Amino acid sequence: MTTKQKAYIALLTTSIVWGTTWVVSKIGVRHVPGLEIASIRQFIAGSILVCFYWRKGEKIPNSKTFLQLFIMALLMFVSANGVATLALKYIPSGLAALIAALYPLCVVIIERLVFRNAKITPLTFLGLVLGIGGIAVVFYESAFHQQPPGYLWGVFLSIIAMLSWSVGTIVIARNTLKMNPYYAVGWEMVISSCILFFMVQASGDHVSLNKIPVQTWAVIAYLAFAGSIIAFIAFIYTMNHLEPAIAALYAYINPIVAILVGSVAVNEKLTLNIFIGSVITMAGVFLVNRSMKKQKELMSTSDADAM
Repeated sequence: MTTKQKAYIALLTTSIVWGTTWVVSKIGVRHVPGLEIASIRQFIAGSILVCFYWRKGEKIPNSKTFLQLFIMALLMFVSANGVATLALKYIPSGLAALIAALYPLCVVIIERLVFRNAKITPLTFLGLVLGIGGIAVVFYESAFHQQPPGYLWGVFLSIIAMLSWSVGTIVIARNTLKMNPYYAVGWEMVISSCILFFMVQASGDHVSLNKIPVQTWAVIAYLAFAGSIIAFIAFIYTMNHLEPAIAALYAYINPIVAILVGSVAVNEKLTLNIFIGSVITMAGVFLVNRSMKKQKELMSTSDADAM
């Protein structure tokens, strides 16, 4: 098997596993609070990564690096992953995955409003309209049916998680850590698990470890080993061996996987309007990513000409 074939298998693995983690998390929050699930998941996965790379010779982060890891842990794993898991108590996993997929749109808006870097070209504008319009179609389909208590709260939490991931993405692009990315993510997971643990204890909304159902432990195991280790390693492998545009396809696939699997595994409603709205949203995200890629290529060409 060639390296490229392995990379495509890794891409498929990432797309399917990260798509199913939304549904699996939805099953988990039936019996255990979302923040507690996220805390245990991240502690297990992070500890494995940190111990593995520490034994391979990686050094303990210094105070400056630790501060950077702490900030990323807050943005990517507490405010994003942790809050997104909490939101699943109130909204369908497919909708949560779809909202999370909007982060490229928010990155463009933040870059434009705060840093004045991104240009809103006609292609970018069309992508933004389609992305927001697609979500509106999905939300409209759901808004006029009987929803469980806290539905709007769940949507709000999902948006907060998505915005946090967007900010984290920008921070990563501007402040590259000089350390093994797997090792860095491991530390971020461990740090976030500790923060989430104290949040859970302070809230009083938690379940004793010995009272967590076997089914929920199975959920946590899948999230930790498949979602946080295997899929992440596969994602890095994909990024290293495929073109960025191909490697990024997972972002368009995993929300659709979440919607389809959710409709089968947890009986989440799937109508033609929801499916069409999801496809429109993904088309919008694709166009925004495409427009940003063109802008970067033009900037690179301009820099090369200037030299």
